[in-house]
Parts: sequence; structure tokens; C-alpha cells
Amino acid sequence: MTLKRLPKNSSIRISDKKYKKMLLKQINYLNFNKFSLTLITILKSGALNMKIMMDVNISSILIIFLFLFPIILGGCTQKSPVSADIILTNGKIWTVDKNLPQAEAVAVWRDRILAVGSSDELSLLIGHDTEIIDLEGKLVLPGFIDNHTHFLQGGFWLSEVRLKDAESPDEFGRRLAAKSSELPPGKWLKGGTWDHDNWAGGELPTAELIDRYVQDRPVFVIRYDGHMGVANSKALKMAGITSETKDPPGGIIVRKPGTREPAGVLKDTAMDLVYRIIPAPDKEEVRFAVEAGLREASRVGVTSLNEMDYGNDTFVVLQELMEEGNLTCRIDMRIPLNNWKQLDNIGFRKNFRSSDFLKIGGLKAFVDGSLGSSTALFFEPYVQNPNTSGVFVTYPDDLLGDILPADEAGFHIAVHAIGDRANSEILDIYEEVIKINGERDRRFRIEHAQHIIPSDFKRFADLGVIACVQPYHAIDDGRWVEKRIGPERVKTTYPFKTFLDNNILMCFGSDWVVAPLDPITGIDAAVTRRTTDGKNPEGWMPEQRISVEEAIKAYTLTSAYASFDEKIKGTITKGKLADLIILSQDILTISPEDIPSTEVLTTIVGGKIVFEKNPD
Repeated sequence: MTLKRLPKNSSIRISDKKYKKMLLKQINYLNFNKFSLTLITILKSGALNMKIMMDVNISSILIIFLFLFPIILGGCTQKSPVSADIILTNGKIWTVDKNLPQAEAVAVWRDRILAVGSSDELSLLIGHDTEIIDLEGKLVLPGFIDNHTHFLQGGFWLSEVRLKDAESPDEFGRRLAAKSSELPPGKWLKGGTWDHDNWAGGELPTAELIDRYVQDRPVFVIRYDGHMGVANSKALKMAGITSETKDPPGGIIVRKPGTREPAGVLKDTAMDLVYRIIPAPDKEEVRFAVEAGLREASRVGVTSLNEMDYGNDTFVVLQELMEEGNLTCRIDMRIPLNNWKQLDNIGFRKNFRSSDFLKIGGLKAFVDGSLGSSTALFFEPYVQNPNTSGVFVTYPDDLLGDILPADEAGFHIAVHAIGDRANSEILDIYEEVIKINGERDRRFRIEHAQHIIPSDFKRFADLGVIACVQPYHAIDDGRWVEKRIGPERVKTTYPFKTFLDNNILMCFGSDWVVAPLDPITGIDAAVTRRTTDGKNPEGWMPEQRISVEEAIKAYTLTSAYASFDEKIKGTITKGKLADLIILSQDILTISPEDIPSTEVLTTIVGGKIVFEKNPD
């Protein structure tokens, strides 16, 4: 489906009935100022003709025309308004701005929003070269802002082996074999995003399983949560992982039953034992992945995102794309917390910005692992595996030791915490930092914030900590989470409604490639909470469902606030960046069950159309 885009100039001809009606209305009410602006625009376009002069009240025309004649000739200081570059008109503009929640039209000039209002009001901004997009009632939203991605990894993933929906170990192996046949000899087979919870019995994959299908090249494929990977025997041997290799701090080497021999699966920091020997992609490969990721972002309406895996090569490529005018999404990069001293030495501070397209927004750290890998940190043991309650990826004393001076230096801090104990630990640390360094607008973030003990909701609110959540995880993990942690803890799992009820700022993202980048999928997850296996049609933990309006705000204004960007984006407001999306359906009024079928028709970033859906 395509939108009606009127040819330049045609939309401002006085013969157009709509504009004749507008002119008559202004004459009848003797609105001299509006009429003068309209008439000047008409005269500039060369569109005035005698037929329309005869259609309206001639005496009124003559009186006002004589009054305006000096202005038209330039003998007065009255100036015509700035003409918009683009006007989206005749639609439903959901602004997420409490001062003007809804409008009919929005005008764009250069990279900013020029005006928001009714279609008639904004018609005065139509100039000779204005592009008119007739929305025909379609919904326009601020561009989506994704609070948490692994963007470069996502770009690579688009062309890597897909394992998430493999429903058995054999299918897992066959897909690896098929991908291996496409690769040149010796090249690593990577990617994957497998999910062993799809398999009968839910057993972890092993090196022996992969060896049955791929032996002649190293293989290392990760679970979709990014906290666990499995290697084949060739990769284990190349990495030097043997029965003598000790578990690294914050990681686990899964062993064969009853032995010390590695089984193939590596959890959290243990994955670094393999990552360190995988050849880094060259600049051409990085650019290919970044460009693929940018196309995907535009397709799904993501106009800004947080990249949580800073890389020098990625940053260089992004700068080049920005200089070329080809950076089609605004990127906020996060650097590992333990690198803060290096940044401090060269004078970086929070929100270091090279433009409105590219900035380094702060620092990121980890408390624990993930729920799917049973490394998320809880107060109580896992139900499936009572021998563990998770792991500290970083110990609290080490975190405090880095966060205190980094916060004092002015850096913005975001910390990954999934299990209930992990969230409590980082709240303790944030509270201590505020006590020592004093109050200020620091906007501490907790990334994921998935499992919370009831008493910690008030602490979130009191400390002003932002819950940076990814709603798709709720409908994906909801298939099996109760098996991991039991029925009691799931009551405050992915607690979106409870966050809002406690006045906690909550923003949304995807955690791409762990989950789909598409915000429409995220909104559906937050609003319906229907799990991906179709077994919870009324919603898993339905009391935690939120409204579409709340979900949109979490994907726009609150995500902007969480990155100190609320003054330039997140709402459709005059003066803010012209980042807009047009949707195929009005998700505010359609049945929630129909939300997933909604598509992005057009994505506009900085006043430029960067995506248009092809007609079917």
C-alpha cells in the first residue's frame, strides 16, 4: 500500500477546491493576516486565475487585494512564511506531546518539525517546492527509539545461519551443515541464536552434536540471549579448552556428565575463551553489516537506537556514513564501564556528540547473566537446577569501585541486571553512589530489569532509576520461565504495569538480535502478552499488560529521556528533529489482536524519507 503524494506545485493551485474554500473562509472572517499569507503564496506560485476570482465575493477580494497590494509589491515589511519542505496532511498525528496530543498535519523544514496542527493551518506553509503527503487518515507517530540493541551483531546476523526456530537437535545440525556448504574453507561458522527450549526435553546442544554435521571448520554459535554459546570440537581445540581449563570469573564451562571434559557449551565470560581467537571482521565486512542493520532499522521505523557493544571499527564506519549523508538512524553508542578512565583522559563526558546522528552516550556494565542460560542471579535457587542461583558476571565491590569515580566524572551509567538479586544489588550500588557523590540529574539505568522483588519497586522510584526493558522477552521467555524459577517469582517478572503504577520511568527496546528489532512486535508484546507458542491467548501474567498509548510513549519519549535526548526527539513537537513514521493501521483504535499485522509505510529521519514500503 502506498500513500498519495501530490506532485510539487499542484497542491497549491487556487483552482483546488480545498484551497478555494480556505480562501473564502479567510475572506468571510476578514482574517487579513492569514489571507495575505495565502494570497502571497498563490501569487508566488503563479496559480491565480480569473475563474476563481469570479467564484468568490469580488468586492471582498478587491478590498483586501487593495489593502495587500503594497505588501505584494514588497513595499511593506510583512514577509511570507517559511515554506515547508514536506507536509504530512489529512491524517492522525499522535504526537506523544501532552500539550498537543493529536493533530491532523505536521510540517517539516530541513531536519526539524516546523509546525503541528490542522490541515488548514499548515496549508499556509505550502510553497512552490513543498512535497505534500496525503495521509488519507493514516497514523503518524514519532520515530521509534530502541533503548538496547547489539546493532553490529544484528547486521551480521541478517546474513548468518538462523537457528532460533530449529525444533530439534537434528534440524539444528542440518541448518549448520547447509550454511557450512556456503562458506569458503577455513572460515568460522558463527551466529545462530539457537533455542534449546524448542526441543523435546530441552537438552543443551553439544560439541558432539555439531561434529556429526560440521567437522572441517570451527563452529561457535550462540543461544539467542547472547549469554551462552556452543562450539564444535575443532573450535574447542583451537581455543585450548580442555579438562584442565578452569571456569573464568563470571563464566561456566559446561562439562560432560561425571567428567571434567568440556561438553561444548560456554556460559557468559567463558565464551571469551573462544571469542578471543575468532578473527575480527575487516572494515568492509563491518560496513556491510552496518548498512544491512540500517536498512532493517528504517524498515521497522526505528529512527534512533542505543548500541550496547561499542567497537572502534563500527564507530569509524558510522562516522563515514554520517559524513556521506548515508547514516539513516541516530546511534547512541555505549562503552564498557571498565574503559571509563581512558575516556576521562581524553575529556569525554556523558552524551559526547559529534552530531545529532552519532554520540557516545555513556557506559555499560553487567551484574549477572541471563535467565535462559540459568546465569541470571536470584536470591533463591533455580527450580530446574537447585544447585545454582545464578552468577555474578561482575562482583558488587568491583562495580561500585568503577561506578563511583565514573559517576563523579559525569558519565551516564547503565547496568545489565536480570535476576531479582542482581537488580537489588545494583539498586544498592546506585543508592550508595548518590549518597557519596550527591544528588544530580544522572538518570541511572538498569538494562532489562526483568525480575524484581516487591520491595524494590519503591526503591526504583525513590532513586529515579530508569527501567530499560525489552517487552518481547516477556512473550518469548514466558513459554518456559516458570519452569526455571517457579510460580511465585513470575508474579513480578517483566512487570511493566507495576513499573508504571509505581511511577517508575520505563522505556522500551528490543535487545536485537536477542529479539526482533521491530517495535510493533514489542508493542504487541507489552499490550497483549501473548506468548510466542500460542498457549496464552489472553496474555501471560495478563495483569502486567499496558495500554497502546503507554507502550508508544515507552518507545518514544521515555526512551529519549533515558538518553538525555527528550529536548530534541521523542515527540512530534515544533522545533524537534523531524523523525516520523507512518503506519498502515491505527494501532490506537484497532483490536489488539491486529497489532502484529501493522506495517511501517514510511520512515522519515531528519526530514528525509529513508524508507517507503513498496506497493504489493
